[in-house]
Amino acid sequence: MKHRLLPLLLIFAVAPLFCEQRGFDDIFPGLPEEIRAAAFSGDGYIKSREKSAGFNLIDSTLDPQIAGGITNRQPAFVIESLLVIPANRTLLEVYNALAKIRGLKGRLYHSFTRDESIPLFEDATRIESARRTTPIADPPPAASLPQQETIYLRLNDVNFGASYYRADVSFDQHGLHYDLANNRNLTYLFIPVIKEEKFTIRIYFEPVQEGVLLYSIAGVDVSDFVANRIDMPSAIAKRLRVIISWVADGVKNGN
Repeated sequence: MKHRLLPLLLIFAVAPLFCEQRGFDDIFPGLPEEIRAAAFSGDGYIKSREKSAGFNLIDSTLDPQIAGGITNRQPAFVIESLLVIPANRTLLEVYNALAKIRGLKGRLYHSFTRDESIPLFEDATRIESARRTTPIADPPPAASLPQQETIYLRLNDVNFGASYYRADVSFDQHGLHYDLANNRNLTYLFIPVIKEEKFTIRIYFEPVQEGVLLYSIAGVDVSDFVANRIDMPSAIAKRLRVIISWVADGVKNGN
């Protein structure tokens, strides 16, 4: 009996590796043309929404838990993004692009207060663990995908200073999930602005017929005091754009 079950178990184990590649329209049927066009542009589609007005997210055939993992937390604000990276890449190549944390250093965003483009993260590095903040080097390119992985990083944010995050990597039958959350308070002038675990990003990657699909959703929960003094949707959207551009460039360039 054991010998009969072994081939069957092997089939189920490898089946997800041979799923037919989907097209963008298979995942987002009936998408409004302006959103579809933006997704295929270099900058992608990005939209912020407030809980008080209802999240009203993009309809798709993606696993509901991708967005639900954010919206079920009832954040004050949600920022949703959609981009197709015009590159024929595997999930292993996407994973290796995500591994290059130091590539976040020096990436620019436009500061409206200064009216110029400045680096959002003045430094970016992996660290040993949530408690041990000793910097460690990015690893060499992997030859195979892990089942799952957790890494810790420190980003020296131009506004929030030294910011600490946990990134969880996992996979399903179609794609790669990259979940990012602040594992310490984000502060401004020593004042806590976003409490621990209250800023979360979920990024989903899937090789599709048109390239590599990148769908992301970020949620942030802040007090009314902070929300009335900081344009939080803009602040989070800027960080999401920088993170998306970092990984999109890495995927396109194959490194």
